[in-house]
Amino acid sequence: MTVRQKFPGAEQEFAGKRVLVTGGTKGTGEAIVQRLSASGALVVTTARSATGALSPKLFVRADMNTLAGAEQVAAAVMDRFGGVDIIVHSVGGSKSPGGGFAALTEEIWQDELGLNLLAAVRLDRLLVPNMIASGSGAIVHISSIQRRLPLHESTTAYAAAKAALSAYSKALSKELGPKGIRVNTVAPGWINTTASEAMVKRLADHSGSDEETARQDIMKALGGIPIGRPAWPQEVAELVAFLVSDRASAIHGAEYVIDGGTIPTV
Repeated sequence: MTVRQKFPGAEQEFAGKRVLVTGGTKGTGEAIVQRLSASGALVVTTARSATGALSPKLFVRADMNTLAGAEQVAAAVMDRFGGVDIIVHSVGGSKSPGGGFAALTEEIWQDELGLNLLAAVRLDRLLVPNMIASGSGAIVHISSIQRRLPLHESTTAYAAAKAALSAYSKALSKELGPKGIRVNTVAPGWINTTASEAMVKRLADHSGSDEETARQDIMKALGGIPIGRPAWPQEVAELVAFLVSDRASAIHGAEYVIDGGTIPTV
């Protein structure tokens, strides 16, 4: 089904918009790249390596876990497009082993904080001043329900970094709203991606069980998913597309959870 069939008139909704999506070569980031590109956006994406069926206007190979990587991406965006209208910080993830807090080394903590928090902070610092000068823009940070529902066995560092990202996003929204720039956060639950399957494999290897047992252990730790399944990356992409569109022009400083009902509280 095409974008037009789903949303009449959506094919040119982002025509001429300059968009940066970090971590856009697989999973949720790739789905966001494809969704915005299909609606006419000029999409720049970045990752450590190019994989998947990409259709961005520009790809920048860079390590977003470093300041040099962020500077490389910002320079490419400014050189090619002279700035951006929309930023979607999708890059993130966790490589933490099972075993709880004691298994988290200094290197793991630095890696999790760098990828899931500082990558967004650095790029915002480099690109948002241009948005301020133009008086408009939209930013979405991809956080996680783990900031509210951490799994102590496997996501302590990741959850802490995402909690910091959500707090940073709220602070940024207070500063940028009066300057014409909207900032929102999307907090997915379990998304059906290669990264989530990699986490299942790590937990199975750590516990000596099989992957299906590890998958069920995650479901139990989450308290179950009322709709009975993880979300698909394309479903997250639709939410992001709405939030960065003019249809959401009054939505600012908010966090939208997309978790199939996993979080059990209001």
